[in-house]
Amino acid sequence: MQAATLAGGRVGGGVVRAVNGLTARWAASTRNGTVFSAPGVWPLLAFLADGATGPARTELSEALGLPADQAAGAARELTGALGAVSGLDAALGLWTHHALALREEWRAGLPAGTYGVFGDDLVTAQERLDAWAAERTGGLVERMPVTLTREAGLVLACALALRTTWRQPFTELPLRPDAGPWQGRALRGLHRRSVRPDRVGVTGTPDGFVTALTVPGDNGIDVHLLLGEEHMTPGQVLTAGVGIVERALPLTGGGSLPHGHVGPGLYVEQQPAAEPGPPVLDVRTVVYEVRADHDLLALPDLFGLTSASDTRVGHFPGLSPSPLAVAEARQSAVAQFGALGFRAAAVTAVAEVYGSTPPQQRYESTVVRAVYDRPFGFLAVDRESRLVLAAGWVTDPAPEPVVSFPGAAPPAL
Repeated sequence: MQAATLAGGRVGGGVVRAVNGLTARWAASTRNGTVFSAPGVWPLLAFLADGATGPARTELSEALGLPADQAAGAARELTGALGAVSGLDAALGLWTHHALALREEWRAGLPAGTYGVFGDDLVTAQERLDAWAAERTGGLVERMPVTLTREAGLVLACALALRTTWRQPFTELPLRPDAGPWQGRALRGLHRRSVRPDRVGVTGTPDGFVTALTVPGDNGIDVHLLLGEEHMTPGQVLTAGVGIVERALPLTGGGSLPHGHVGPGLYVEQQPAAEPGPPVLDVRTVVYEVRADHDLLALPDLFGLTSASDTRVGHFPGLSPSPLAVAEARQSAVAQFGALGFRAAAVTAVAEVYGSTPPQQRYESTVVRAVYDRPFGFLAVDRESRLVLAAGWVTDPAPEPVVSFPGAAPPAL
């Protein structure tokens, strides 16, 4: 199996493709503003598959894209490699009720330092779980997405937090779209120019054309902004984005495009210049913060949890002699994009229960202009392995700040 580099670690290319496959399938269900992280779910499903039997094992294997007998090894490989990525913090946590016995061979397969026990004081136990989630995400996710109950026997959780600083920062400038869903809004806009027109490109899909812009971070994490044709769904645009990241879809770079309106929000123009120069890339986008809470059991087929959530019987004899079933499976995620960089975090948990005047212009230069002034998608990606770490859809960007002046009269009612 070809190995891909995740900064300081290595992970099999088959694992990257399997996790990105889950990202693409999850993206296909996207309808509104959201953010999610498949790498925050995939290891949990893998460890569950390792201890499952019957239909639950089969369904989890199908959701993973790997045989169940390879799942635990692949999950250890992935979590170890994620922990070595600059700017990415990854942690796995396992807590069991003190009365629940675990199979030692299954527990030994989890990364070291992940195991804890909770008692009958559920308030204190919940506080500990919430504190773990907040600490592992730098406060971006403040609490564990699942709630302990009297029936809870086991909680398995994964936390991811990533951050990157742009190699070239943006300048904040107001953005006021004159068309589309954001028409008439005063938005907190971002602008920058560079001499790298191939940072943006366009690809064709059966569903329509997609414009993709790469915003490089300084630590090997890039954020890709994706704008599709207006009739395309979020799922169609994000799925195309995964194809672009994996190089399964060809992307024609901005420096090779003809003049005119060449893609969604993408224009190649001749503009006056004070002196001759190379083609430039001019980008306008917005500041955004997206938060989302996901109930994985609402999409049981996607995550292989249909049979596993049947609490009438146990499905995980490889985890414990006691019968266990999945009662809750949730993810809380957040992503922030600004002038200086990008931050994102996700916590996923599975709970199991028993059963100025310009100078004169004499020249012209080619300007590739990309404008993200209506809903668009994003992917945060490890540059070397092309593993998608977080994905989402922006529908509600940050508004332009209201400036108040000391001593000014209050507005009339």
